Amino acid sequence: MACRSCSTGKDGMPSGCGNKGHCATGGCNKLNTYDWLRAMDVPDPNGAKLAEVSFKGGSRKGFYRTPEPYRYNSGDQVLVDTGMGGYDIGRISLMGDLVVSQMKRKNVHQDRVMYDILRKANPRDLEKLDEARGMEKAALVKSRVIARTLGLDMKVGDVEYQADLKKATFYYTADGWVDFRELVKQYAKEFKVKIEMRQIGARQESARIGGIGACGRELCCSTWLTDFKSVNTSAARYQNIAINQSKLSGQCGRLKCCLNYELDLYVDELDKYPSNVETLYAQNGRASLVKIDIFKGMIYYQYEPHKGRSVVMPLSPEEVRRIKEMNERGEKPHEIVASVSEKADDNKEIEQDFGDVTGAIELPADKKKKKKKKNKNKARPTSAESEKENSGSESGSNQTANQGQQQQRNPQNRQNSNQNPNQQQRNPNQQRNNPPAKDGGNEIPKDESTSGEPNQQQRNPNPNKHKHHKHNKHQFKNRNRQNIDSSNGSNEQKGDGPQQDG
Repeated sequence: MACRSCSTGKDGMPSGCGNKGHCATGGCNKLNTYDWLRAMDVPDPNGAKLAEVSFKGGSRKGFYRTPEPYRYNSGDQVLVDTGMGGYDIGRISLMGDLVVSQMKRKNVHQDRVMYDILRKANPRDLEKLDEARGMEKAALVKSRVIARTLGLDMKVGDVEYQADLKKATFYYTADGWVDFRELVKQYAKEFKVKIEMRQIGARQESARIGGIGACGRELCCSTWLTDFKSVNTSAARYQNIAINQSKLSGQCGRLKCCLNYELDLYVDELDKYPSNVETLYAQNGRASLVKIDIFKGMIYYQYEPHKGRSVVMPLSPEEVRRIKEMNERGEKPHEIVASVSEKADDNKEIEQDFGDVTGAIELPADKKKKKKKKNKNKARPTSAESEKENSGSESGSNQTANQGQQQQRNPQNRQNSNQNPNQQQRNPNQQRNNPPAKDGGNEIPKDESTSGEPNQQQRNPNPNKHKHHKHNKHQFKNRNRQNIDSSNGSNEQKGDGPQQDG
């Protein structure tokens, strides 16, 4: 860990501020303490010859004797005796009388302090400590693999090597008792050091690993919290917090310790409100308790009338006591009405520090252009194919234009084709005997009078239709005859029979 203005070095010392792990922000070390007596630079000849030493960045702390306290200061890296022929390296966090206060807080008697501080650590000792810290990650992975291979129901959470590389402590969590005798043999064979197994709880594991909580700050258990009190769901109910397991649980999987921080305040405030008022009765219905808001000083009920919808209404504690006393006497009010003070608060207008420009300024609507969907499966035509398509489309457009002109010139034929769709089937020899003449590559439609067969319109049962178009019919015949004479090849040159006059 490190504060915002600096970073943590290899040996755990802050590399920027130089406060030796005791900066005012409290982010350079786990479970850090501030030795304010040493900061005053006032010597105390009668002070206690004790020191508190933290190991592995504050993950573990111990109390040691200082035969010569004037030689050490808070923040110094020192070698301490482990009592088993080895040594370990830690940092002095407190000295003097503050250590006595800390021991009382943790219920540790001075007679239980048996080991001494040997000397200050030199650069060679610190290099060996860095080597031990570098071996811990690989040892953690291997230890988990071995425990899984043996089928043990346990989780190895952390590994700590002693500075002299003669001992390794494995911290694990388990729901029950674990027979790790075979596991210790495998560890000793693999790591070739003395093995110590320590079972810890889920909260202690989170304290050793560290992390960021839901509030955005470092975990309380890894920064300042040392005593873990039991937390249950009643703490959430007193504070009107929804019972949501995912939101109430911390990173350790247990209920958050911060649920107990404000519990005493809520309990003291709830004593001011009436008790046993879960249900209130009235002549028109009844009201059920929803919650008690200590900040607004109101009790919220869900009123369920005999006729109509149920509503949630606030009631003052005095009104609740009055209705409760009436119910105890066997009386019921006609109706339960919400408190006036709450209505006044709801209807009170909130002063705005800004002007209301609703309707004065209107922004134009953002018009979005619709993108055309492209057919990705359609293959792109080549240059030759595109030229053929262009030429074909031009010729097709010319033909359609000429056909449209001929249809405008011959409205009678269009009507006949619509009225007699089966004309070609009735006269199969009409096209064979009299093929249409061509005028510049465009076919000229035949007239009924030029064909050898009788006109198909004579079969029409409506004779009045021909009378209305009689004069138009003669004009159409004359125009058709001129077109045939001006063509390159007439029907006479082609061997067809002579055309008939109208």
